[in-house]
Amino acid sequence: MRFRVKHVLAMIATLAVGAVATGDSLGAEDLGSKTLAPVTERFASRKVKETPSFQKHVVPLMSRLGCNGRACHGSFQGRGDFRLSLFGYYFKADHDAIFDKASPRVDLSVAPDESLIIAKPVDENEHEGGEIYARGSWEHQVFHRWIAGGAKHEADNIEKLDRLEITPSEIILRGVDEKVQLQVIAVWANGEREDVTPLCRFVTKNGDLAKVDQDGLISAGERGDTHVIVSYDKAVIPIPVMRPLTELVGRKYPKLESRTKVDSLVAVKLRKLGIVPSDIAGDAEFLRRLRLDMTGTLPMAEEVEAFLADQSPNKRTQKIDELLETPAYAAWWTTVLCDATGNNDQQLTNASVMRNSASKEWYDWIYRRVVENAPYDQLVAGMVTARSGEPGQSYTEFCEEMSDLYRKGSGKSFADLEQMTHYWARREFRNPEDRAVGFAYAFMGVRIQCAQCHKHPFDEWSKNDFDEFKKFFGGVTASTRPDRADQAEYKKIAKPLEAEYRKTLKKGETFNANRARRMYPKFLKDGRIVPFPVVYPVQSRIRMGDDPNDRKAPIKTVTSARLLGGSELDLTQYDDVRVPLMDWLRSKDNPYFAKAFVNRLWARYFNVGIVNPADDLAKANPPSNAALLDYLAKGFIDSGFDMKWVHREIANSDAYQRSWKPNETNAQDQRHFSRCVPRRLPAEVVYDALIAATASDTVVSAMHEGNDGRTIAVPGTGNGRSGTSYALKLFGRSTRESNCDCDRSDDASLLQTLFMQNDAETLAMLDARNRGWLDQVAREMGHKNGISSAGSRQVKRPANYEERMASLQTRISQARRTGNKKSLRQLTAQHKQYVQRFGDPNANRKAADDDEKFEPEKIVEQVYLRTLSRPPSDSEKERSARYLIEAEDKINGIRGLLWALINTKEFVVNH
Repeated sequence: MRFRVKHVLAMIATLAVGAVATGDSLGAEDLGSKTLAPVTERFASRKVKETPSFQKHVVPLMSRLGCNGRACHGSFQGRGDFRLSLFGYYFKADHDAIFDKASPRVDLSVAPDESLIIAKPVDENEHEGGEIYARGSWEHQVFHRWIAGGAKHEADNIEKLDRLEITPSEIILRGVDEKVQLQVIAVWANGEREDVTPLCRFVTKNGDLAKVDQDGLISAGERGDTHVIVSYDKAVIPIPVMRPLTELVGRKYPKLESRTKVDSLVAVKLRKLGIVPSDIAGDAEFLRRLRLDMTGTLPMAEEVEAFLADQSPNKRTQKIDELLETPAYAAWWTTVLCDATGNNDQQLTNASVMRNSASKEWYDWIYRRVVENAPYDQLVAGMVTARSGEPGQSYTEFCEEMSDLYRKGSGKSFADLEQMTHYWARREFRNPEDRAVGFAYAFMGVRIQCAQCHKHPFDEWSKNDFDEFKKFFGGVTASTRPDRADQAEYKKIAKPLEAEYRKTLKKGETFNANRARRMYPKFLKDGRIVPFPVVYPVQSRIRMGDDPNDRKAPIKTVTSARLLGGSELDLTQYDDVRVPLMDWLRSKDNPYFAKAFVNRLWARYFNVGIVNPADDLAKANPPSNAALLDYLAKGFIDSGFDMKWVHREIANSDAYQRSWKPNETNAQDQRHFSRCVPRRLPAEVVYDALIAATASDTVVSAMHEGNDGRTIAVPGTGNGRSGTSYALKLFGRSTRESNCDCDRSDDASLLQTLFMQNDAETLAMLDARNRGWLDQVAREMGHKNGISSAGSRQVKRPANYEERMASLQTRISQARRTGNKKSLRQLTAQHKQYVQRFGDPNANRKAADDDEKFEPEKIVEQVYLRTLSRPPSDSEKERSARYLIEAEDKINGIRGLLWALINTKEFVVNH
């Protein structure tokens, strides 16, 4: 009776809540088909004759009851000598466990109710987990009828679930006491339909916003939006649940203009939630945000002034197009792609004959394609299907070609190669399991590692899905030597070089192959041919067993494999099994490839992905705006995988160009793009911004014209303990250890604050001679020797410093006249130490002489433009100018202002 009432409620809710139709809507052929009533009705009576299905009813019921959860029999150790597969769907293993001879849960020789699978759960004294269901309940009848029917499971006849039809498919709640019942219909591949609502697992993503009970009844909570996740069999379906944040919904919502398709799709969601977006950001705010997001670079002071003065209505679009052609754009987005694909120099020790060059070669190869705006699918194909040499080329010819490429003056580079083999040469990227996980992270935005051991708790993937998918990654070998067929050629090249290495060995030293390879760069310089590492396709082979690192486990050659969520392929039809893998990846029907890329880009521009985290496109982690993600993915595919199309589509939208300043409706919005969410700059961008803020105009101009010395263009992971590497590590640069976006950290820390305020490197940037802006200003103010003659850092001088230094100078002159070398040496050293610590004693006098060249308001404006990329407000200008005028040492005053601004949140945060 309870479920009948709930189903009536569900029908009413569909009308009252205004649920929209899902992609799994009923077709004409379904309208007349009969839907089986739920098991709560069919098994309510003890007179029922129906035999339940192990797959359709028994396993889902055990999942609903929590039997195969982590806290019960689904744990690694099991519970009470009984272990089930975690989260189910490993039907054969579960069925075998139920009939395990050591501790059988079903005994067909006794009455059904005497089997432990019934006897324990109905008795709170016998069952460690207490009473799970009552005798005579529908749950009891399901287990009883299954055992009475022989407790069968046809392991070779797993039925395929076609889809779940869930009503309503979207829920908008109005009142705090409102409740809505979900109804779930399973549609099987053979056309059978069944109401499986009581067999589903229902989980809310946010219990404060919406609660859901085990029967699928949703109760309204606080205002906001979330999802309820419905799981049955392999299917995992998210249902949006919203309660508007304000009363500005329907006709009350203000009329908004949407300039772009992105804006119209964002506005649809904002209307449902009653969120009004912030105003469009001012020109200075927009320029700084765009420059940092798109190029990882602070705008120059004159660039800000010119942009603010430009009255062109299209100047923002023109600036976007301009920045997409800059070297900094290519450098920064190459770094982003290196993060995603795993360019880790510590994993590439033997990938190239040139020591410590592989990570730079990887970087340069991607950089070339970003500059050329090569289609993204072609860029990825150049990595995924990479192999050493051209088809038909011998190993000797390959080594000759590569040796020529590395010679100085050849005019060639690694970036000229069509394929980038280093992707497969990483030290911890050798077994099929690691490759499958890394590939899914990098190019699909999918976290499939859970499915290595059990059914994925948040996605549709089973252990069998993972085992099938990993077969595509056993078909490639990366080695310092070629395959057996080319061993003779290898030895012909390597033996003479090894002989020369042996001549360098001292008495008692033994031959070491790695040390011998370190001499290859010298041999290349001498014009010799050296053997090169190779990557080549082989027949796919998989190590059996659950432990991929068990070297004793047998290895099996595989002849077929199934794509993730796709069809099964005959691998014997392909010379390289990675080719059909790449064809599937780039196909327009692939649900992950395009979405993963556009979502990662969106996250870089908005601080949060449409799916967040950006590399977790799981069914149970749905997009905050599915229509927006679908539009961007389709547009990306239709553009021919044009990366710049995505950048333009995002940056030209009002959603991106909105102010960070919230209004009363969107102050709490972090994921619906009604305003800019301030976020700390990435590590590389922070460091480069420090340089740009403190460097001379000449240095800053060079930073904009090229990438030499740019931190955003550092190829590897840079894990040193000092200098730039220390700063990058401190600010959370990606470690590139797992392909996960979580390898990069944007968390703030006290050490970051100390670095900005007191680190010797930061202070050295401020006081850099010839390259620093303070030095430039000092010279412009008439200090001939720049900052060194204008006083050093802000150190309080002793009283009567000038008089004491004048007395010391007199004593030095007297020692020089009398020829007292010892005294002269001591007094000169003392004078030098004073100057180094307290500055030129005549600096104030010289500064006074140059007061006419000192324009405090102009300097204040320049400091603000080069740090915060905006002019100061009137009050900021007045206070800062007064501080400079009152400073005893004008250069020290400017230094203090510059130091103060680089230590503001506004400097280190993009907004």
